[in-house]
Amino acid sequence: MGAGKTTIGRILARKLGMRFVDSDHEIESRTGASIPLIFEIEGEQSFRRREAEVIRDLTAEEGIVLATGGGAILNPDNRAVLRERGTVIYLRASINSILARTSHDKNRPLLQTADPRRKLEELMAQREPLYLEMADLVIDTGRPNVQSMVQIIMNQLDALACEAAPNCVTQAEPSMNEQSNILLNVDLGERSYPISIGPALLDDPALLQRHVAGGKVAIVSNTTVAPLYLERVRAPLAAAGKEVISIVLDDGEEFKNWSSLMKIFDALLAHKCDRKTTLIALGGGVIGDMTGFAAASYMRGVDFIQVPTTLLSQVDSSVGGKTGINHPLGKNMIGAFYQPRVVLADTSTLETLPDRELSAGLAEVIKHGAIIDAPFFDWIEANIGKLMARDKGALAYAIARSCEIKSDVVRQDEREGGLRAILNFGHTFGHAIEAGMGYGVWLHGEAVGCGMVMAAELSQRMGFIDADAVARMRALVAAAGLPVQAPDLGTQRWLELMEVDKKNEGGAIKFILMKPVGSPCITNAPQELLLDTIAACVR
Repeated sequence: MGAGKTTIGRILARKLGMRFVDSDHEIESRTGASIPLIFEIEGEQSFRRREAEVIRDLTAEEGIVLATGGGAILNPDNRAVLRERGTVIYLRASINSILARTSHDKNRPLLQTADPRRKLEELMAQREPLYLEMADLVIDTGRPNVQSMVQIIMNQLDALACEAAPNCVTQAEPSMNEQSNILLNVDLGERSYPISIGPALLDDPALLQRHVAGGKVAIVSNTTVAPLYLERVRAPLAAAGKEVISIVLDDGEEFKNWSSLMKIFDALLAHKCDRKTTLIALGGGVIGDMTGFAAASYMRGVDFIQVPTTLLSQVDSSVGGKTGINHPLGKNMIGAFYQPRVVLADTSTLETLPDRELSAGLAEVIKHGAIIDAPFFDWIEANIGKLMARDKGALAYAIARSCEIKSDVVRQDEREGGLRAILNFGHTFGHAIEAGMGYGVWLHGEAVGCGMVMAAELSQRMGFIDADAVARMRALVAAAGLPVQAPDLGTQRWLELMEVDKKNEGGAIKFILMKPVGSPCITNAPQELLLDTIAACVR
């Protein structure tokens, strides 16, 4: 219940040219009574008999999209006809999401209890195994963009049909030139903000200007990106009467430090920037993190806008409000949670992205599939060649799905109190590589890619996944042009570096592992298994 079956079902039916039917609505139509009234007068057992009759009748029809009640799966006869006559899609939602969507809905008799959360947990424990057993497709519904979710379902339906047909060629994602911009939303109450994804966003000054309230704007960029895009951002703002301050920093992870941060503050103070000044982060993850931290700190907080120009920043670092700088003893150890006003991800900027940076960004794309969305991981495996070739449709889908995944996690755990830590899959090993080799020697995405291979290796040694899953991870990371063998930092140095990690508690190193592919696990690891993992992965 509350997973969005009716909303998604209606749109899906329209897209497929089918008729939408909701089994609960059909029961009410046949009986002339509401579902709560049927429960009250006849009881749940009688309702389930009516439900089974309706499902048996409806599944005999052709050309319909049927939304069943959440408990329909409990009846073995329902399971039999659904499996035999249709394609079953399980719309999976978290307890928190369901509670948020159903808290004011009095038409759900099973939730009219003193403790709806406990009731939902009981229902989920009972039903989830049956949902997973029955489902041809599993779709997580925490994503903020319903249209995109429907498109994902349609793509996967095409893939299922193709698997059953000989000599079938799956349809590629539409060209970016043929699809409209994608608009997502990071739902954080009063701190919510939109994410716009699409080509040529920088050519529409209004997209940026509507989020700039004050008279002064500071654009922070670096020596690589500024010559390409700074003037395209600056000129329309200046033409609109804004005082624009350009701050160009050295490019590279090694410059994500206190000295660079001070250069931002120096420029803001020199131009007498006030609390209504807006900062714009124009660049990759380093620029985004430092600009966000400067915005969080300057005058105790001013607005900032993310304009990410690398794949890594578009799929990951620009979303979620993590800001900060590195310290010689640890990566990203100094910073703040501070959300932007908007994220404008112009995918046209990827055309000037070096191949090495493209590969680095793919590491974070792979990460999202590995820990949350197994079908997305499958899709990345099948389309890694397109992604490496910069196919616009494939990149657009990868960016949008990654942003949806991260947005949903951030919505549930903005300040990394628990769930959000799963987004650090591969990062415990990866951050150790970056710090151990010296910031900038390995790109962040390169270190994360190798770190994911190491995390997969440790997952197998912990008994969470099998050798085939490790091989899949290793092959995909390699296909993305990323290193799969770790540098030899020395066993003691590895341990020292991993002990300086934000996830750790009480001095114990915490790892994000796969259990299995598509499902995360946050755990400690026995030191002997950790040492064996390092030994197996070092060059």
